[in-house]
Amino acid sequence: MTRLTIERLGHHGDGIAPGPVFVPRTLPGEVVAGDIHGTAMPQPKIVTPSSDRVKPPCRHAGACGGCQLQHASDQFVADWKIGMVRHALSAHGLDVVPRRIVTSPPSTRRRAGFSAKRTKKGAMAGFHKRGADVIVEVPDCLLVDPAIAAALPMVEALAIVGTSRKAELSVMVTASLMGLDVAVSGGKEVDPQLQMQIAAIAEQFDLARLSWGDEISLNRRPAEQIFGSVRVVPPSGAFLQATPEGEAALRGAVSEAVGNAPRIIDLFAGCGTFALPLAEKAAVHAVEGDAEMMKALDAGWRKSQGLRAVTHATRDLFRNPLDAAELKGFDAAVIDPPRAGAQAQVAELAKSGIPVIAHVSCNPVTFARDAKLLVDAGYQLDWLDVVDQFRWSTHVELVAAFSL
Repeated sequence: MTRLTIERLGHHGDGIAPGPVFVPRTLPGEVVAGDIHGTAMPQPKIVTPSSDRVKPPCRHAGACGGCQLQHASDQFVADWKIGMVRHALSAHGLDVVPRRIVTSPPSTRRRAGFSAKRTKKGAMAGFHKRGADVIVEVPDCLLVDPAIAAALPMVEALAIVGTSRKAELSVMVTASLMGLDVAVSGGKEVDPQLQMQIAAIAEQFDLARLSWGDEISLNRRPAEQIFGSVRVVPPSGAFLQATPEGEAALRGAVSEAVGNAPRIIDLFAGCGTFALPLAEKAAVHAVEGDAEMMKALDAGWRKSQGLRAVTHATRDLFRNPLDAAELKGFDAAVIDPPRAGAQAQVAELAKSGIPVIAHVSCNPVTFARDAKLLVDAGYQLDWLDVVDQFRWSTHVELVAAFSL
């Protein structure tokens, strides 16, 4: 048995001791003992615990792989996530201290992707065990909205009718204004009998919408989300911010960044998370690569009252970014790219002369790379907020304001 001292946490939440040796569910400064396999100590004994160590609030924390940091105090996690952002920026010569971190409360995640399998006696559903294909049942999950936590029997019912003993069903459950919105992948081909069984499950559990594979199998009520004051029905499985509280924090910061700009362009606009609330004060042009999401945004705007003009375009901003000439004339830009960032589009923004840019990101590393492009072009990074929608995880989001 080897004894080690944890020096720091890695990006995936493992403690790292000299070697390096990766030790799960440990904290900096802790002394641990255990057997080393390769570069890991998979079953450590905590010899000297950190003062930041707490008892995990969820009874599933020991087995479930959904959360990585329940053993750490809230203050430790907040400081660590702020440190991740600062470290990513400093790698590009940017020394920025975030203004604040906004952390979503427990039981507020409005979307969860469950895995489900048939068993001899029925089915089981939950999240995967960390680093394994084993499903851990999580009936008392403290992360997700209570309506989603209560949906596990429905997920099991879908597995019983919709998959074989050898396969695994993936079920995305989203809380909408009108009930649960369910998207299933990995299931059997739909035939008349399965369609009837699916309909019976949707009726039994009062689902708003259920899609199976690429098809909408049942649409009982509009699976609406609300962005500001606008009700939108996103395509099944479409991207949404993880929690209402996190979305509100991002939206408030974006609104603060663009100020009273009369004409705004929203890049990677999704279904209108930012574009539609911003249209309460400004004309907005929304650009997004997914045509169905653009249709949902437009339908929501057309049914709303009192908004300024919202135009839209479907365009792949990775392969075909708007160039600087197309961006001229806008008073502010909002950009919220996927984890890969938007290097090509940001390079054009840097040349555009747009006075103000609000940049939302779910990856500090690619954000720092893209922020450096803006700073080198003459923009100033005025402020940055960290938004922790993925409580107890290693995931971190942020929103920043740039001015020319």
